[in-house]
Amino acid sequence: MPLSTALLLLVATLMAAAPAQASPESFTSEELIEGFNNTVFGLEYRAWSWQPYLVKKYVEPVRFRVHNLAQRNRTPAVEAFIAELPRKVAGLDARLARPDEPANFNIYVVDRKDYLAVVRREIYGDQSADAPGRCLVRVESGRRGITGSSAVIVSDEGEFLFRRCLVEEILQGLGPMNDDPALMHSVFNDTSRHSRFTAFDQILINMLYDPRIRPGMDRTEVEPLLPLIARDAKHRVR
Repeated sequence: MPLSTALLLLVATLMAAAPAQASPESFTSEELIEGFNNTVFGLEYRAWSWQPYLVKKYVEPVRFRVHNLAQRNRTPAVEAFIAELPRKVAGLDARLARPDEPANFNIYVVDRKDYLAVVRREIYGDQSADAPGRCLVRVESGRRGITGSSAVIVSDEGEFLFRRCLVEEILQGLGPMNDDPALMHSVFNDTSRHSRFTAFDQILINMLYDPRIRPGMDRTEVEPLLPLIARDAKHRVR
């Protein structure tokens, strides 16, 4: 096979393996509202957080601290993703905590062999606790909003899993804690192949952080607001 043909086949294979990034304009209000309801209301692991069918979001500024416990230094990649968040989500005050500043969102990057021990020590403080999933996030929340989040991300099982966990666990730690297998354009779907902050997910997080959505609201309170909020959020994402 000629080298040029082989290169073309390789490029075609790589393009086929990467999920297409849909534009914000391609999503209907109905799709966005359904996605919002199915991720914001409910919990992938229901025992982990307060009131699964009430809105959870940060009201106070989000201050991240990255704890790289893995052999490979993943801190630059994690910090780069954190830096994207306030640019892509209106109303979200998020940045790295200064050394002398308390953090309310801790991210632990680990190798797989240390996953269970770190979850038990840093997330639950319980040496008998279970650690479901390939990565995880725990959120502490109440009617005044999320008070703290802690994520554990595995570093050494390939770039796809690392990027996928990085995006999904940090976004879930901001409030939308449920997964939905119908969301083909989202990381909030364990069967999808997305490993980036998709346009669909950017719209969902912008909807959640719209000031008209308040912590503790239930689905009936949110429902009449969502058509306008979905429209406005879609216009923010480019």
